[in-house]
Amino acid sequence: MQFGPIARMAASIALLSFMDAIIKGMHASYPTLQIVFLRFACGSVVATCVLAAMRPGFPSRETVIANATRSVIAVVTAMSFFYALGKLPLAETLVLSFLAPMFIAFLGLVLLRERVDGRIVGALAVGFAGTLIVVFGQTGEANAARSWEGVAAALLSAVTYAFSVVLLRQRAQRDKFIHIVFFQTVGPMILSAPFAFYVWQPLHWPDLGWFLAMGALGVSGHILMASAYAKAPAARLAPLEYTALIWAALVGYGVFSEIPSWATMGGGALIVVATIITSRR
Repeated sequence: MQFGPIARMAASIALLSFMDAIIKGMHASYPTLQIVFLRFACGSVVATCVLAAMRPGFPSRETVIANATRSVIAVVTAMSFFYALGKLPLAETLVLSFLAPMFIAFLGLVLLRERVDGRIVGALAVGFAGTLIVVFGQTGEANAARSWEGVAAALLSAVTYAFSVVLLRQRAQRDKFIHIVFFQTVGPMILSAPFAFYVWQPLHWPDLGWFLAMGALGVSGHILMASAYAKAPAARLAPLEYTALIWAALVGYGVFSEIPSWATMGGGALIVVATIITSRR
């Protein structure tokens, strides 16, 4: 059993889910573009410290070019996903993003020539069935109040995130994971800076601690994710993305007083089953 990569992937999803909760909380005070910049700016401080401590050497020219290209995709993913977090409940945003594992498995098959066996297809199907239960189990009132701009943003982030993850799998087999995470953090900071300053709102200094926590969680989560994808196929790890719904339900209830519905709990149960299936040979 590939316990190491699976455990690291599961831990990365947990850390990134807590980061998402902080991002959602910051939407009450700051515009999306500013949050995107501050998330990556604070993450860059953390990533630079880790890079200095590890001293992995200088990256190759190919590493710089490939990861700089991936940074553009990371910016689009972050902007669309963060916007969705500001428009939709935490759990619903995560649910809509769960289309990403479908795209990850498909792109892994097409771009990386990975073999997708019947068990993994079954795990994806079970997890997606859980997602559908959550989506269509909402009440009519909830559907009427839904922000369709937020829905569109969440779906866009699912597509771009899947592409980013497949590229991560490709680079993780060639580049040192700290180089990947460093460029994935510094690149989006630079690209988002002009947009952020255009909509900049005065920063409340107590919030700086939250943004630093956001950066630390993001860097830690992506280090774990990069090391996981270096050791296991994208299709095998993709269903673990579904565990984010469990964290979203817990954090949503504890922080935002969002009570999980029966649909969320039922769909979450299927998602756990999908995770168990993909974790076993």
